[in-house]
Amino acid sequence: MRNACRAGFGLLIVAGALFASPVNAASLDELVSAVVRIKTYINPDGQTVQSLGREREGSGVVIDEDGLILTIGYLMVEAHAAEVRTNAGRTVPATIVGYDHETGFGILKTIEPLKLKPLPFGRSADVKPNDPVLIVSHGGPDAAGPAYIAAKREFAGNWEYLLEEAIFTTPPYPNWSGAALISREGKLLGIGSLIVGDAGGGRAGNMFVPIERLPPILGDLIAEGRVAGPSRPWVGVAADEVRGRLIVSRVTPDGPAEKAGIRKGDTIVGIGGETLRNLPDFYRKMWATGAAGAMVPLDIEQGGDKRRIDVKSINRLDHLKLKSTL
Repeated sequence: MRNACRAGFGLLIVAGALFASPVNAASLDELVSAVVRIKTYINPDGQTVQSLGREREGSGVVIDEDGLILTIGYLMVEAHAAEVRTNAGRTVPATIVGYDHETGFGILKTIEPLKLKPLPFGRSADVKPNDPVLIVSHGGPDAAGPAYIAAKREFAGNWEYLLEEAIFTTPPYPNWSGAALISREGKLLGIGSLIVGDAGGGRAGNMFVPIERLPPILGDLIAEGRVAGPSRPWVGVAADEVRGRLIVSRVTPDGPAEKAGIRKGDTIVGIGGETLRNLPDFYRKMWATGAAGAMVPLDIEQGGDKRRIDVKSINRLDHLKLKSTL
């Protein structure tokens, strides 16, 4: 498989110059060595244990010389301990640094430097559909897979999550959680979040969070464990678009929506009398009500009746069992 991977690079170089210079064994090994395995142990009382489990495993990317690791946040949110394993087999404990719900990024730091070359940041703005890229999870060159940019577009997740522009790739890569999306110049473009049925043109693939979202918040995550300043209002509902309607598929236990009387199966039809077009419209109208703590006037169809339910929002992070260990 390793030889096939290297052959795949050669094909991509011919077709689209995956890297600025030919990739030899040494440069490939150095490139993928920055992608490490992470394993996390979650607070047993955490709100995310039921959906994500008490032990989680995926990939992370070394982003500085001191052992700072960037990953996708759901792998480490509410963790009380973590460890990092390099492709060479070295295992090092890591501290929990910070989590950002808005981007989905999570930061860890090994207790001692890993002595690995960090992956430099690229710009997702520099790639376009059909450009060749590389997806790498932990495991060395055998874990590297060639792919293409399928699309760059808005993404809305039913956990009150919205990216104005996410990166979608194809074909599907199986170990996407925290995987590195790497440009032809060997720079980090994004962090793996999901596998999706339609990455573009009806083709299955993966969704990545663009790396440009990290630099503006990294200092806050390191210093405080979260982004400073007012946060968006969060009510704790998962809503799915079903035939043009927003149906509540889950209500977070003991969250603001549950406390206000929102139930699974309800239909969200508007906010403050304004009709909702889709999931992104729901989020934008909700976030426009103010910062966390604002009252969100949800228009609901419940049991055949329409009613207004005022939900007092909170900061999502205040509902989680978060504790930086740095």
